[in-house]
Amino acid sequence: MLATASRLLLVASSQAFHPGVPLLRTRWLRSTHAIMADDDFAGYVPKTVFMFPGQGAQTVGMGAQVAAEIPAAAELYEKASKILGYDLLAKCTNGPKEELDTTVISQPAIFVSSMAAVEKLRASEGGAEAIEAASAACGLSLGEYTALCFAGAISFEDGVRITKARGEAMQAASDASDSGMASIIGLDAETAAKLCEAAAEATGEPVGIANYLCPGNYACSGSTVAVDKVMELAKPEFKARMAVKLAVAGAFHTNFMAPAVEKLAEVLKSVEVVKPRIPVISNVDAKPHSDPAVIKDILTQQVTAPVQWETIMTEMIANGFEEGYELGPGKVLAGIMKRIDKKAKITNIEV
Repeated sequence: MLATASRLLLVASSQAFHPGVPLLRTRWLRSTHAIMADDDFAGYVPKTVFMFPGQGAQTVGMGAQVAAEIPAAAELYEKASKILGYDLLAKCTNGPKEELDTTVISQPAIFVSSMAAVEKLRASEGGAEAIEAASAACGLSLGEYTALCFAGAISFEDGVRITKARGEAMQAASDASDSGMASIIGLDAETAAKLCEAAAEATGEPVGIANYLCPGNYACSGSTVAVDKVMELAKPEFKARMAVKLAVAGAFHTNFMAPAVEKLAEVLKSVEVVKPRIPVISNVDAKPHSDPAVIKDILTQQVTAPVQWETIMTEMIANGFEEGYELGPGKVLAGIMKRIDKKAKITNIEV
């Protein structure tokens, strides 16, 4: 159970310490860009949803079988390797684990492996029809880029370039600060927030809920001192069932990652983003966006904004969800959905 909890929240993104700010900015942008029809997907029905994992889902050995069996998948790894300047498939299949787990390598590795899973599904009986039937897509943090690629909003090649730059920028921001993350199991969101507040008050350092993953399963993120205090207080003072320090480079998607925003914004300016063919749900505000300018801006916000995965899943179920596909390494997202709705139908396409 400990390994499962740690694995689940290794994919966690983190939140800014003032979560209302990015949402307010998003609403302002949507108003500003209203003339460009950012509400084309309003009222969408998420009948068949394609979901893509985030950082932490990587495992040594991923991609080997799909690349050996599916020529289209092998071609993706080859294209990515030319862009990245190293043999991505070799790093995925052979590791070493310590290298694959780095932010710089894992982000493009998961992106490419998840797109390879799409090709695995496409090659299977009825797979092309299942892909055509997709009515929405989403991805956990990094996985949002995969969802946008699947939905045709960005090209595969640009997806590799963006995730490469994103991983490098987030690694640099992590190296520049003493920060980290921890998962808190067994508390509701309100109590988890109070735990973070108590740790911040005790240390004078920032820490806050990092990822609203699913009921009773949240991540906090902040300075190392404050995260350690969260670990210290979680079980004895707040009656958490479990508190697990996460093996991540830093406080991802918090204000500690602010130095990464400029570099990410720069690479996003250099690529073309078009209206997705199906709704892609944003981690920042749990809404789909159709205006490419808004999509780009929200992707830069995502680096420091809270991940609203629990809201995304809950609203999908309420609005007509019938079945989902999780494509890529691991089964984390299927497990999360089952925590929210035990009857949810999820098909895993692993690599």
